[in-house]
Amino acid sequence: MKVAATLTVNGTSYPVELDPHISLLRAVREELGLTGSKEGCDDSECGACMMLLDGAPVNSCSYLAMQAVGKEITTVEGLAGDEEVGPLQRAFLQEFGVQCGFCTPGMLISATALLRSNPDPSDEEIRIGLSGNLCRCTGYDGIVKAVHRAATGDVPALRGAPVHVDATPPHHAG
Repeated sequence: MKVAATLTVNGTSYPVELDPHISLLRAVREELGLTGSKEGCDDSECGACMMLLDGAPVNSCSYLAMQAVGKEITTVEGLAGDEEVGPLQRAFLQEFGVQCGFCTPGMLISATALLRSNPDPSDEEIRIGLSGNLCRCTGYDGIVKAVHRAATGDVPALRGAPVHVDATPPHHAG
């Protein structure tokens, strides 16, 4: 039996009909089509599904969508505001904090929460603030540098259009 509800995501209210047992992650991805947040472990261990709920980071894979009714949900799509790519996202690109990109949405969410509560974090504070997010590619150094860069505000505009994952050139067998 589905239940009528309204989810407020990235400043927009969405009327939805939800199974009471559906996770926030699945509701946002499947019902709203916002696929930036990823499902990695489905057990609150990796942080790929991280979203902000009233400004606090939560693992959306183990948070019921119905618990989020009446709260402000922010996904990675909502971080840039009116810009295509926000300063923290640019810093991640400029400091090579993005490799495969699977963990990046969760890292960006956690880093946003950290910078809002601590605008000038040390390396150790950044590592602790991101400790709920796992990355298998970067070694974290580029991510830590990116958070520092964003904290200082020294994040120049990107040169040219951002590279999107779906813009991969076709593979030609040969």
